[in-house]
Amino acid sequence: MRILITGMGGELGTRVANLLEADDSVEAISGVDVDPPRRRLHRADFHRIDPRNRERTAALVHEFRPTVIMHIGTYEPYARSSPKAAVERTATGTLAVMHAAVDVGTVERIIVRSGIEVFGRRRGASPRPHDDDTVDPTTPWGHSLRHAERVSVDAGEALGATVTRLRFAPLVGPHFPSPLGRLLRQPVVPVALRHDPPFSVLHQEDAADALVAAVHHPHDGPVNVVGPGSITASRAARLGRRIPVPILGPGWRPARTVAELTGAPIPDHIYELLTRGRTADGSRAADRIRFTPRHRTPDVIEALYAWAEVTYLTPHRTAA
Repeated sequence: MRILITGMGGELGTRVANLLEADDSVEAISGVDVDPPRRRLHRADFHRIDPRNRERTAALVHEFRPTVIMHIGTYEPYARSSPKAAVERTATGTLAVMHAAVDVGTVERIIVRSGIEVFGRRRGASPRPHDDDTVDPTTPWGHSLRHAERVSVDAGEALGATVTRLRFAPLVGPHFPSPLGRLLRQPVVPVALRHDPPFSVLHQEDAADALVAAVHHPHDGPVNVVGPGSITASRAARLGRRIPVPILGPGWRPARTVAELTGAPIPDHIYELLTRGRTADGSRAADRIRFTPRHRTPDVIEALYAWAEVTYLTPHRTAA
C-alpha cells in the first residue's frame, strides 16, 4: 500500500502516521498539512502545504500515486484553525485531493475523517442516530463534513474505490486541540439551565486506531465511532472540579463572548452540543471495520482533567 495522509501535521494525523510506519504491509507513506508533525517520523515523508493551495496539493498526489488516501484533513473550527480558515481548508483541500486522485487513477481505498455532527440536531431528529440515518447538518462544521463526504464518495465512484466515512464523536484527549476539551478545562464551564443534555466523545487514540483499522478492513459506507456511554456538561465540570454555571437563552451570547476572551471559544457545533446534546449509535463499528473503542466517554473526560496544568518555572539566581 502507498498511503497518502492529509492533515498529517495534527496530533491525529501524526499518530496515524506513526502506527502505519510500523506496518510492514505499507510500502510508502506521504503526508501533507499546513503545520509540521509534532512527533518524529521515521519513514513517512511530510510536505508542508496549505490545503488551500490546490495546485501544490494536486501535484503531490500525481507525484506520489497513492493506492490509499486517508483524508484526515477536515479542520474543526477553533481546533487548529479559525472558523473561516477551517471551512476553506476542508473544502479546498478535499476537492484538490479527490479530483487529483481521480486523475491519477491508482487509488483503491479512501478513508475520510468525518463526525457525528453531520446528523445535525434539528427538532425531531434522533438523539442517537445510527450509521445509515439521514444526514442533516445544522452547524458549519457539520456542513463541512458532509461536503467532504460527498466529494469523497463521488471520487470513489469514479475510481471504483471503497470509501469509508468514519463519523467520530467529538475528539477529546490530553494535548489534543479540541474546542470542547479547551472549554471543559476552564475554571468555569457554562451549562444549559433548563436541559443539561448528554453527549459522547471519542479518545484521540481510539480515533487513530479506528483509522488504521479502516485501512485493513475497508467498508464502503459510513461508520459511527463513538466512545461508549455519555456525560452531561455539568457532570463533566464537577468531575474536573470546575464550576458549572447555568445559562438560560439570551445569556448564551455574553457567555460565548466571555469564553472567547478567556481563550476557549464556543463554535456553533459546541454550543449545539451543550444545549441539544450529541450522541450516536456506534455499535456497528465492530462489524464494519473490526474496531471497538477502548475508552468510555466518562473515562475520556477524566483523562482530560488528569492532564496536568502548565507549571511555570521561576529561574533562580546562581551564586557569584
